Amino acid sequence: MAYQALYRVYRPQTFHDIAGQQHITQTLQHALVKQQFSHAYLFTGPRGTGKTSAAKILAKAINCEHAPVADPCNECAACRGITEGRISDVIEIDAASNNGVDEIREIRDKVKYAPSEVRYKVYIIDEVHMLSTGAFNALLKTLEEPPEHVVFILATTEPQKIPLTIISRCQQFDFRRIPSAAIAERLEFVAHDQHIEAEDAALQLIAKASEGGMRDALSVLDQTAAYSDGKITVQDVLDVTGLVSDQLICELVEALDQQDAARAISKTGALLDQGKDPLRLIEQLLLYYRDLLLYQTSPSLEDILSRPRVDDAFRKQADQIPASRLYTMIDQLNKAFLEMKRTNHPRIFLEMAIVKLCRAPADQATGPAPDLVPLEKRVTAIEKKMDSLASSPTGTAHAAPAGSRRRISSHGNLKLPVTQLNHVLDTATREDLMELRSAWGEVMAKVRAENVAAHAWLLESRPVASSPEGFILSFKYDFHCQMVMDKKSHIPELVQSALQQVIHKQKTMYPVPEEIWKKLKAEYIQRSKEQGEDNGQKPAEDPMIEEAKKIAGPDLLDIRD
Repeated sequence: MAYQALYRVYRPQTFHDIAGQQHITQTLQHALVKQQFSHAYLFTGPRGTGKTSAAKILAKAINCEHAPVADPCNECAACRGITEGRISDVIEIDAASNNGVDEIREIRDKVKYAPSEVRYKVYIIDEVHMLSTGAFNALLKTLEEPPEHVVFILATTEPQKIPLTIISRCQQFDFRRIPSAAIAERLEFVAHDQHIEAEDAALQLIAKASEGGMRDALSVLDQTAAYSDGKITVQDVLDVTGLVSDQLICELVEALDQQDAARAISKTGALLDQGKDPLRLIEQLLLYYRDLLLYQTSPSLEDILSRPRVDDAFRKQADQIPASRLYTMIDQLNKAFLEMKRTNHPRIFLEMAIVKLCRAPADQATGPAPDLVPLEKRVTAIEKKMDSLASSPTGTAHAAPAGSRRRISSHGNLKLPVTQLNHVLDTATREDLMELRSAWGEVMAKVRAENVAAHAWLLESRPVASSPEGFILSFKYDFHCQMVMDKKSHIPELVQSALQQVIHKQKTMYPVPEEIWKKLKAEYIQRSKEQGEDNGQKPAEDPMIEEAKKIAGPDLLDIRD
């Protein structure tokens, strides 16, 4: 018998064999046992995650001679015939090559005839998103009201291309990427069953490189077994897949962190001269920095890292490189990656990105620039002195007058412009605030169209005060406010630009945490009262409240803020 590829030999034959899709297999098994399976299914998900295999297993289970069963027996004539492709009532169609109206009309005409060999006719249409608009329209009526003896199973990797009228007529199941641990476990079983010697680290690397697809993993194992000389090693996997070893990536990251452009370019050139793909190399760099950031956030996230194992060199880099530097590297590498995908000279863009990262501005480097250190020390000393004077009840600092502006202490790591905030409050009007709030929904929509991440940080915020020159935005969570105030985020500029487009006015945004806003508001009210008492004036009342008192009388009013 001719040699068969491993992914064909080890294609799942029962629901139990399908790895990483328990949320789907359990649902289908319960439906089969209760005889409550649907007339139409839509299986969606990435390649190699078990969609077509699940469709064939479902076709066998509903036609098994021992039905109702949770899994096909794979021993009766019906199960064996479907497995071998001999049952004419189970029709598998590739929509990529049969995507016209005529092919679907042929299905529509034949579907009314009863099955000849088994109980149910099953149509498995793979890559169904490739059907033309006319073909989808021809399928609609049949899909909605098929004969009782017919089951349709549609499979696709791109569900967004399928008309909603088709999706609404099917039970949809979303297949997920298979976890690397499940793929590695399956590879270990296959290697043992095929008497293939392989290092554990090599199988882990294949599992990571397959990006959640079992078929891809088995194909790489098959190819690596043919390439290796006896035992599959990590180097064999690197050679076959075109990946770069973690050690070389680690050395390249070290050169970038030290801003050693000559060393970084030399290592990059050596890797490319070995035949490594520039796109694959920059993708690995991106994943490496992503792993550093996740590991830095929490070492317990080790299971979701793209690397097979965490060594001492990786831990050392995670401790040394600041998070701000990692954000910068990921952002610039991602931009270079997008540019490289659109050019015929990706190597040039890769080398340009390496040089840019090594010549990053001082504020993006690992530490402050040497010439800024003395200035930072002087600013810190002045701040400490100001704090001590402000908190001292006696001494050279005189008590501030009642009508003066009060300084709010810094909140966590936030540095708030108190003077500007008080100026906004002094000049704020109800009309400005109402205008801003009525336009805020449109402003947020424009922000979301420009930057989804910025929109997410702004969701739990609301305008609380507005003047002709600026407005205060109160944040429910301090962390969100901190992210918006980060100079590198450029979110305030984005919001101000969107606001100008909507109301045609230039206003400066001042983000504050909700707790600080309450203090600001209370102090402003108290200050206004004190100023009014000093001037012998009673605090002005809202005109609407005054008019209501005239009409209804003060006793019948319930005034709420």
